[in-house]
Amino acid sequence: MLEKRVLAAAEGLTVEDVLCTSRRSSWTAPEPTTSHSIVFVRRGCFRRRVDGVESFLDPVSIYFERPGQEQQIAHPNEGGDECTQIALNRTVIESVWGSDFLPPTGPIFTSAAADLAHRQLVSSLRSGDVLELAERVVRLLAVVRDGGTRIRQRGRATTAAARRRVVDDAREAIAGEPTIGLFELARVVAVSPHHLSRIFRAETGETISRYRNRARVRLVLERLADRERSLARLAGELGFADQAHLARVVRREVGSTPSALRSSLGI
Repeated sequence: MLEKRVLAAAEGLTVEDVLCTSRRSSWTAPEPTTSHSIVFVRRGCFRRRVDGVESFLDPVSIYFERPGQEQQIAHPNEGGDECTQIALNRTVIESVWGSDFLPPTGPIFTSAAADLAHRQLVSSLRSGDVLELAERVVRLLAVVRDGGTRIRQRGRATTAAARRRVVDDAREAIAGEPTIGLFELARVVAVSPHHLSRIFRAETGETISRYRNRARVRLVLERLADRERSLARLAGELGFADQAHLARVVRREVGSTPSALRSSLGI
């Protein structure tokens, strides 16, 4: 089941919370997209198919929608997902990205700064200040522009597709079990640890450990936004050695301590 709730609206933009409570599922029927939107995954993971091209989405990635596309969604894991969808008119888009901007056809990896700006935007919506909303959205778009990385697609079509599928399967496994190690991950995707490590870096531009830390920090931010108080419990659940390890990784990724993040999220 898909539930959409408008969180806020201002001239030229609308911010919606999109909650999908579907269990594990195959592809949905094709549905047309009706707006220019940027979609941030806050929780969970899913696969998206547009014009026959599949991609995997999780809290480390975002994607763009354009009017006239037909998309399908599939959920590989239980638990559903939750996203923030920001619908924009061309004036807002051009104010940040220029009049010749063409949205990427595939997903992009976001920086920790972009993810934090997104979560701060969601937290700030409680104030109801339309001007603040517009300012935060424009700042967020600028951060995405400056810090986003296209998910790579290289090599011969068949080889690239096979590699991408293995890497997407690995990302799916990490999303479902953020404490997973390299050897178990390699068993899940049925390739050798060396091969997995090599193609993961070739496709994503970063090591598996770096990617897993980015994914875990997104989970930390989501739990902090949900008012989680125990960092020790959070560290244990997400596979950090201890609370201090969690704090170090978060600071390295976001540039702030968990306590400072609580304040920036209005908690």
